Amino acid sequence: MMTFDIHRISPDQLAKLGVSQVAYVKEVTVDGNQAFAIHAADGTPMAVTTDRDVAVAAILQHEMLPTLVH
Repeated sequence: MMTFDIHRISPDQLAKLGVSQVAYVKEVTVDGNQAFAIHAADGTPMAVTTDRDVAVAAILQHEMLPTLVH
């Protein structure tokens, strides 16, 4: 198990924190239409849907914690 001092966390460690447990939903425009993109905590795109509730449900279905980005 890796341990580190939270007061001395590197940018790389911060970027990896929660990457497999947290996903965020961000409103985007795709071909002129409103959509909702799902990203891993590190910003990796995972999916796009036209419904925010579907995006949140998909994250929960994969046992991740959803967060919204405004």
